[in-house]
Amino acid sequence: MLRRLALTTIFSNPGSTEVPFLAGLPEDLRFVLALHEGSAVAMAAGHAIARGAPSLALLHRARTARRWSCSSASLSAGRATLCK
Repeated sequence: MLRRLALTTIFSNPGSTEVPFLAGLPEDLRFVLALHEGSAVAMAAGHAIARGAPSLALLHRARTARRWSCSSASLSAGRATLCK
């Protein structure tokens, strides 16, 4: 599905729950490590704006998902779409 949607670059600050997913990541998918979930979202937003298409930020835990609201205003201002 990721390939079909051209989401071949994943921005993330992974936690232990993402290890099985990332351990089996195919070579044609690129993983970009972020130091914080906020920077993962910012990198994905910049990537999306630069290429004119969606990008993927892989986040973990419900607490992190609530932080998305802090980034949604900047994503909207940058013409990027935030999907929950």
